[in-house]
Amino acid sequence: MYTREETSRQRQAFWTTFGQYMRPIPSADGARANWVNYKTGIDGIQFKMDADGTHASIAIVLSQTDAAAQATCYEQFTALKAALHDALGEQWNWQSTVTDESGKRISKISTELPDVNINRSEDWPLLISFFKPRIIALDEFWSMAKYSFY
Repeated sequence: MYTREETSRQRQAFWTTFGQYMRPIPSADGARANWVNYKTGIDGIQFKMDADGTHASIAIVLSQTDAAAQATCYEQFTALKAALHDALGEQWNWQSTVTDESGKRISKISTELPDVNINRSEDWPLLISFFKPRIIALDEFWSMAKYSFY
């Protein structure tokens, strides 16, 4: 079992390591990217990577405050579903309405890697191998798809 402080240190160490590992990789547009805190440039649309003691996940999170705007945004992603899955090379899970950890209503398109623990440094290569190709593929998809959302 890990203390809260140990877990916090390990999480910070992992994300710092991942950020350093990804630093030399340019975005699809050729610019420098902050891969850990990826900015889509559109309010309410986030690419979120997360890992804990049981699994890792990467998601497109739609969190517009207006429910109609969120539904419209989700529909726009649905129209691009084939292109997204083609860019990712895999099918992701689609949830039009789900409640996040803070009780907020969001829409989420995601995939998970089970049975990994961010607190175990021996799992870090698995986590990096999970996150790296997916965040790069999301960036490549977003470099073209973002114009549909302006």
